[in-house]
Amino acid sequence: MGNSHKRGKVLLMYALIDCNNFYASCERVFNPSLVGKPVVVLSNNDGCVIARSNEAKALGIVMGAPAFQFEKDFEAKGVHVFSSNYALYGDMSARVMNILSEFSPDIEVYSIDESFLRFDGFKEHFNLQQYALEIIARIKRDTGIPISVGIAPTKSLGKVANKIAKKFPVRTQGAYAIDSEESRIKALKWTKIEDVWGIGRAHSKRLQAIQIDNAYKFTQLPNDYVQKQMSIVGLRLKRDLSGERILDLEKIPVKKNIAVTRSFKNNIDDVRDLEERVATYAIKMGEKLRRQKSCCTVIYVFLHTNQHRQDLAQLHRAVTIKLPYPTNSSIDLIKFAKSGLHRIYKEGYKFKKAGIIAMELTPENQKQYTLFTSENPKHLILMKTIDHLNTQTGQKVKFGSQDLKSFWKMRRERLSPRYSTRLEDIIKVICH
Repeated sequence: MGNSHKRGKVLLMYALIDCNNFYASCERVFNPSLVGKPVVVLSNNDGCVIARSNEAKALGIVMGAPAFQFEKDFEAKGVHVFSSNYALYGDMSARVMNILSEFSPDIEVYSIDESFLRFDGFKEHFNLQQYALEIIARIKRDTGIPISVGIAPTKSLGKVANKIAKKFPVRTQGAYAIDSEESRIKALKWTKIEDVWGIGRAHSKRLQAIQIDNAYKFTQLPNDYVQKQMSIVGLRLKRDLSGERILDLEKIPVKKNIAVTRSFKNNIDDVRDLEERVATYAIKMGEKLRRQKSCCTVIYVFLHTNQHRQDLAQLHRAVTIKLPYPTNSSIDLIKFAKSGLHRIYKEGYKFKKAGIIAMELTPENQKQYTLFTSENPKHLILMKTIDHLNTQTGQKVKFGSQDLKSFWKMRRERLSPRYSTRLEDIIKVICH
């Protein structure tokens, strides 16, 4: 690794922060009686195990275990089982990430429970290990979520360091730094090839067949061989593990087009039912546009009959609509999408699929206004409020154009309260 992570007396380092057993930890924050007990969280519709506490892992409960097959095991082993509480987990994740952003302005939220921080410009003798322990203490104090921190000069080495921190919590106190050539080599020799971030099952089996059983041996392979077997992606990973800063923080890519399309459960021939479906798709498209801070100036609306039903009359129609102004308002998108629907709808046909595609996207802060037409400025505040309610409370605000009686509900028989996002679920403290 040499001086690849130093320029003069300045450190260039990454930290990977990983929330330990995140879903189970979220449940424990508001129910401390679960601490030290086996906890599992189930997937949508209470299908299978998607998260396990360390205690549940020790009992041999495997990831992906079908819940209905393991009911007796759960009961016999005293396992506490919960339905996925995404409103709670999403809110707790946002709290953790907001605090992490205070420790470094350069942050990449990698998943709901992981993020990378970049520490550039820190002095050579700055104690990053101590800084990591401060991060751990702050997150634990302010959210109750336990985390592990891995520090290294590259992202892939940060993953390795984090795994070490998590594997030896007593020795590392939850934080480990790869800060020298000696520690890099030692860490890579400890890391099994199948555990390397970015090396899938097929590649790990191929490497094991040629006696490459750890990460260090992988870094000793010739570049030509790695590129031939694993493409340029594998070569970049090899160089990153060798200490070269190859994989930088990623920005969320802005999509050039956004599509919302669905097949209907049953064929639809009534234009009013089609209006409701198209309005729902327009609302979903507006949410996606606002999430990436974009507006669209063109929408494409289409209708299809069921091509597999040759006994029915077939029709495929579409229309492109140039909007009078850039918008991401669901209210405006519903209006324009409905107008497009009426231009392509034809009586006598049973439609099976409809969709909307947003095109010619522009950043919402760079709107090109026109002299005589523009969107209602009140929509901006309204959409922001609706998005907040939908994401923070777990409730779904519906528009008048939608079927107000149509709510799809997941099977969630073991759902815990939404302690931090729903007023009626807030913990009450009674003082005498």
